[in-house]
Amino acid sequence: MTAPSAIRIARVRDEIDDLPGARLLVDRVWPRGVTKAALQLDAWIHDVAPSTELRKWFGHDPERWEAFRERYLAELAENHEAVERCLAWCRAGRVVLLFGAKDRDHNQAVVLRDHLREKLTREDAT
Repeated sequence: MTAPSAIRIARVRDEIDDLPGARLLVDRVWPRGVTKAALQLDAWIHDVAPSTELRKWFGHDPERWEAFRERYLAELAENHEAVERCLAWCRAGRVVLLFGAKDRDHNQAVVLRDHLREKLTREDAT
């Protein structure tokens, strides 16, 4: 099993050649101006992203971050299949969660990474 710390996040426009691992796009919509060839994805798990309603409500407003985080975690708790798809990649090896947002600290990949790490840590404890 891969250590939970082996889950990284990166913007789709970052140079990530030096980040080993499966590349998973975790946005609901394809990032503008980015080609599929440029991302070299292993998977696009769009159904693990926040719902359209939640994404639009949040609007990447840092003042809504804590509420967004709580609401997205609630969505993840109900989205077992998509979370399990991500976990399967994590169990197989290193993972890079790719996101399109400009804000590196306030986006769904941050929440998802922490959620996946927590689940893997719990699995390791049992």
